[in-house]
Amino acid sequence: MNQHERIEKPVTGRRAETPMPVAAATVTDRVWDALLAARRSGQPKRSDSWTPAERAGWDLYAPLLGQGDRPLVFAQIGQSLDGRVATVDGDAADVSGPEGLKHLHRCRALADCVIVGANTAIQDNPRLTVRLVKGDNPARVVIDPRGRLADDAAVMAGERCLVVQACERERPAGVETLKVAMSAEGLDAVSIIAGLIDRGFRRIMIEGGGITIGHFMDADLIDRLHIGIAPLIIGAGPSGLTTSPVSLLAQARRPQTFVYGLASDIVIDCDLRA
Repeated sequence: MNQHERIEKPVTGRRAETPMPVAAATVTDRVWDALLAARRSGQPKRSDSWTPAERAGWDLYAPLLGQGDRPLVFAQIGQSLDGRVATVDGDAADVSGPEGLKHLHRCRALADCVIVGANTAIQDNPRLTVRLVKGDNPARVVIDPRGRLADDAAVMAGERCLVVQACERERPAGVETLKVAMSAEGLDAVSIIAGLIDRGFRRIMIEGGGITIGHFMDADLIDRLHIGIAPLIIGAGPSGLTTSPVSLLAQARRPQTFVYGLASDIVIDCDLRA
């Protein structure tokens, strides 16, 4: 059951004809309230009375609402100017600026569930809440093939939590499990998405890390990708998005992109289905 099999593969090897301008985006209370209302009703509507920056704020997030009952898979990653998500010592706490962090929480608030890999869950111990913005916390999904995640991890407490695994490990009471077969490439990404859809999730967000996002990208399962860039240079450390390499630039993905300037960060919105 893979809804994405009906969608054509992304076009590769074509250069954009013109550079994409940066749109200054502001998410005021009235814009965010409209987005949350659209999330509940399924009827997105942008107001003509908004300022250009407010309209840009709407345009950044409205695609994450999806279309009707069709499932949507989107990913978000924050990184430095030189493409790093942490220092060599693992410090990733302040890669994104204040607006970059709010952007992450807005993406969570528009999602039904948020996926992270076991490494991210263990190293960062995230709560995956929307505490910086108004909205409901999403369900948490951890990909933990070998059962490494501790039972007292922050993602296990509070909202609905589901662990994707290949082992038979028992989880704490109330934590759901999804067993998926494992190969040399890891857990089957198609089976993961299909299993989440079967459990009622329609807006599925993949938050990290970069290898986990790349795994779903290599399987052509991501519809939309947000890359947040903060104005700092780290110099070394883990890279952001990590996908299978190409040998020729003509083989590279060239998604349709839209660039938005938030107060402290830039977000590049990539439409991988255009």
